[in-house]
Amino acid sequence: MNLKSFFGRRQEEMVGVDISSWGIKVVGLSGCMAQPVLEVLASTRLSGEHMVGGTVVKMHSVAEALRSLWRENRIKAKKVALALPSAAVFTKKIMVEADLSSWDMEAQVEEEARPYIPFPLEEVSLDFCPLGPNPQHPEMIDVLLAAARRDRVQNLLDLAALAELEARVVEVQSNALRLANRRLVDLYLPGQDDAVVLLLKLGAGRTWMQLTVGDSIVYERDQAVGGDQLTYRIAAHYDCSKVEAERKKYAFALAQDFESSVLVPYISATVQVLERAIQFIHHSTPYSKIHQIFLAGGGAMVPGLAKAISTALQLPCTLVDPFKGMRLAPQVRSHPQLQEAPLFFGACGLALRGFGL
Repeated sequence: MNLKSFFGRRQEEMVGVDISSWGIKVVGLSGCMAQPVLEVLASTRLSGEHMVGGTVVKMHSVAEALRSLWRENRIKAKKVALALPSAAVFTKKIMVEADLSSWDMEAQVEEEARPYIPFPLEEVSLDFCPLGPNPQHPEMIDVLLAAARRDRVQNLLDLAALAELEARVVEVQSNALRLANRRLVDLYLPGQDDAVVLLLKLGAGRTWMQLTVGDSIVYERDQAVGGDQLTYRIAAHYDCSKVEAERKKYAFALAQDFESSVLVPYISATVQVLERAIQFIHHSTPYSKIHQIFLAGGGAMVPGLAKAISTALQLPCTLVDPFKGMRLAPQVRSHPQLQEAPLFFGACGLALRGFGL
């Protein structure tokens, strides 16, 4: 069993790299968690065939895209934080004795993990993160265990090496989102440390739903709804290719009937899916009241979506800016993609790992 870091702990200059079906998003931060400075902001689109099931399959083309991003944006940092899809990582909270040395704790965690890991141990990369004392058993501490098949981790390590980078941290995608979300709770909901917050990260093909209370993730679910469905509606309505529909969507080069014929039906259908999913949350968790919905991801930037969700659910829903409260370095102050800040939510969460979180 290989203890490979999903919870990299060292504080150092590190760039968050979020690779998805949409493409590559890159965020670099300096400073500290209390006063972060946005230093790097970059992205590039990729063809939809570069990933299969969350795994990069066109290694050389994606590596070349990364090298180009580094060259064009003059990024000096070579250490990066990458993320595995949450579905590719097995996680479980376990208890171990609180007074163990670091070496003994590692051995104990590995032993405790054996019954839970659903694949052969020789094929596993494993890491753990102490969470603190167990409320019911003060002599024990809770530990979050994370395990993934070694080949999934190696895929990202190989990709970074091809791009002439070093994968310093291989993170669990949901934990990166939690980090970005936790920081924004402090900014958008000051003094409400125990607020029940639902993050909806709308990607190209899927939406990740994450319910948090304080620092803890209490519920997660993946929904098959995303920005690509708007693209398909545009293509069908205007009888054009998906590529042309995508271009029209981002350039806002659409006919006058777009809002009534395409946008409003899309928003209505999306809200219905999310309504059903949120009802499931209420039935599956002890949390009957959600205090705030945060909307993030590229698919969240659809005009009117946040308002429609808020109206339908009778809950405050905010399209969040992951860079809120950050200082902007001179080279990014006039960056056009600051207007697309929700797109960089995942990459921002990964970049926060550079602060030793």
